[in-house]
Order: sequence, then structure tokens, then C-alpha cells
Amino acid sequence: MSENVQSVKTPEKSGAWHELVEIFKTIFWALLIALVLRVIFFQPFTIPSASMEPNLYEGDYIIVSKFSYGYSHHSIPFSPPLFKGRIMDKPAERGDVVVFKLPSDNRTDYVKRVVGVAGDRIQMKNGLLYVNDKLVQREALSPIREDVGGGYIRDVPRYEERLASGESFVTQDFGTDGELDNTDVFIVPEGHYFMMGDNRDNSSDSRVNPAIGGVGFVPAENLVGKAQIILLSWKPEASIFKPWTWVLDARPSRFFKVLK
Repeated sequence: MSENVQSVKTPEKSGAWHELVEIFKTIFWALLIALVLRVIFFQPFTIPSASMEPNLYEGDYIIVSKFSYGYSHHSIPFSPPLFKGRIMDKPAERGDVVVFKLPSDNRTDYVKRVVGVAGDRIQMKNGLLYVNDKLVQREALSPIREDVGGGYIRDVPRYEERLASGESFVTQDFGTDGELDNTDVFIVPEGHYFMMGDNRDNSSDSRVNPAIGGVGFVPAENLVGKAQIILLSWKPEASIFKPWTWVLDARPSRFFKVLK
């Protein structure tokens, strides 16, 4: 006489399986929401260099609004070539601080300031910026003291520049005879932007030919978003593996600083 043997799930196993499924569902939805927010609304970036001083410092953690200029395939993580151009395109304006993909590789994130839009004539003469053959007015500010290492302190000259549109921002410039202080005239092509770092003598930007590691003109398609706020900031010496530096090397005066 045969007997039918049926497996019976114990309440404990059934409850554990249900709890595991719920955990995976929660993680899935959390990741999906985070992805949607990152693609459509905001994206964080860490500033890796001094090219945008005195407005952005190495170690600043900024938030970029993705919707400011519409969307391209660079709005999606890893920039998959799903489509060309921009959707809901809104042009960037002179003076905007922008994160974009380096045109030479379409992969590396850069952050610079827009100083020229399509059709503009851009030139540096004796360390002064000219837009459409007109000098961008600037006013000298009090210098800041900077520790450049090895116990050496230097004064860094600063200036407030004011564009014709009325937009103003602070730059720093060590002199008028640097490699980038005298250039040819750059005429910005249609659908492109001319970018410069606020740290004028320490920035590889649109003044530098891409063939030698520069940026060149930036296609509108390469814009990722507009830098809006410094969320957090740490000195470059801070390390995730040294918890004490999270406090000792923090720069709280830069927390939640709105950019302009």
C-alpha cells in the first residue's frame, strides 16, 4: 500500500521567505526611485581640482540640476547612445556653472563656467576677457592667502567680473603673461559653448586645443546640468578610510552654499 508524502512548509520558513521577498522589493523600488531622480532631477558630483577656485574647491560636493537644460543621452548613467540632440532643450546662459562631458572622450565629467554661446567672439588679451570685442569689466577684490604646501603661503589676486547681461562672479588670476592670458579670437560654432575656469591661470578649458588635452568648444549635447549648490565640503586630505578626518577636514562654512 503506497502512501502519498507531501512536503509541508513550516510557518517559520514561509514567513522568512515572505520577509526576504519584501526586502528585495523595497531595495528594487528604492533603486528605481533613485535612478529616476538621478536621471531627471538631480545628480551629485565631487570637485576634483582647483580649476574653479575661488568658487569651487577641490573636495566640494555639489548638486547639479539635470532639468535646467533639458536632457541628452549624457543625462543617463554611462551615456548610452540612445538618441541624438537634446529633449526639452533649454540653452545655457553666459555665467552659468555647468557640468559637461569632455568632448574628446564623451565620458569624463568637467565643470566650468559658460563665457561664450553660439556666435560669440571670445579672446583673452593681457589676462583680460573680451566677449564680442568688448572688455568684460572687472573690479579688484582683496586677495586671499593660500597655503600651497611646504610651508609656503602666497597671496592670490581676486577679481569680480561682470558680464554685459549683469551676471557677476569672482575669479582669480596670478598675472597677465601666462600661457592662457593671450589667445587668438575664438568664434563659438552653432550648437556649442565656450567654457572657462574661474581660476584663470590654472584651468584646462575651451582656450586649450583638445589635441593637447584641452576642452575646445563644448557641444550642447554634452551638457549634463547646472551646478546649483555646494552640499558638503572636505579638504583634499580627508579620507573615507580615516573617520576622524570627516570632522577635522570638513569645511562647514561651505556647506549648503548656493552657487552663482
